Amino acid sequence: MARTRVRITSLLALSAALLLATGCGAADDPAPKDGAKPPEGKPSVVVTTTWEGAFAKAAGAEDIKVIVPQSVHHAPDYDPKPSDLAAVAQADFVLYAPFEPYAAKIKEAAGSKAKLVEVELDNDPAKVSAEVGRLAGLFGTAEAAAQWKKGFDAEYAKLNKELEAAWPGGRSPAVVTQVFTAWSAKLAGATTVGTYGPEAVTPAQLAELASKKPALVLDNAHMSTGPVLPDSGARQVKIVNYPGEDLDLLPVYRNAAAELKKAMSGS
Repeated sequence: MARTRVRITSLLALSAALLLATGCGAADDPAPKDGAKPPEGKPSVVVTTTWEGAFAKAAGAEDIKVIVPQSVHHAPDYDPKPSDLAAVAQADFVLYAPFEPYAAKIKEAAGSKAKLVEVELDNDPAKVSAEVGRLAGLFGTAEAAAQWKKGFDAEYAKLNKELEAAWPGGRSPAVVTQVFTAWSAKLAGATTVGTYGPEAVTPAQLAELASKKPALVLDNAHMSTGPVLPDSGARQVKIVNYPGEDLDLLPVYRNAAAELKKAMSGS
C-alpha cells in the first residue's frame, strides 16, 4: 500500500481551531453535544472512503459522511480538512480500514467520543455479508441489513450465472489475479492459477505466473502496476473495488461482471 503521509501537527492545529470555533459559537447557535444521534435514533457514521461507506449503507446506516474524496485512490495519502474533523467530532461511529492508520488520529484530534470500528474491506461475498451483519449489530439496524442482503444475494447469483454462461468453450477460464481483486475471479467462477501484489511483481514471479498460461489477468484499478503479462497472450481486465458517491456496492459487481464478460468474449 502507499506509505502514510499524515501530518500529525497539522491535524492537532486543525483540531485546536475546531475547538476554538466551537467554544466561541453564538448562544443562539449551540454546538451539538458529542455523541448526539440524528432524528429517530439513527446512528451518525463517518467513514474514511466510499468503500466503508457502502458497507455502512448496506448495514442500514443513513447518516453517512465520507472523508476521503473518491478521486483519491490511496486513502492514507489524504490530509483531512477542518470540516472532516467537525464531522468526526459529532459521529457515533468512525469506520476505517487497517491500511488507513490516520483514522485513530483523526478521532483523537477532533476530541470525538465516537466508536472506532475497523472494517475488513474485501468484496468477497461471504466477507461482505459478515461485515455488513456485524455493522448492523453495532448500528441496531439488523432488519435493514437483512433486506439488503436478500437483494445482494439475488443479484450476485444472477451475475455469477451470466458469467458462467459466457465461459469460452463452456470451460472455466484460468486467471491470474491481484490479491485484492480475487473476489472478481470468484464472481466469474474462474479458476485462479496465481496471484500477485500488492508489492511490485518480480521477474521470477512473472515467469511463474506466465507458466500457468492464464487466459485473463485481473488487475486492481486502484493499485495498478501496468501490464502484468504483456507477452503471454492473456487479456488484462481492470477491476474497480471502490463504490461511487452513491455508496451502492452492487454496481461494483455489475461493472466487474461487464468487464469480465467482455474479456471472455474476446471483444
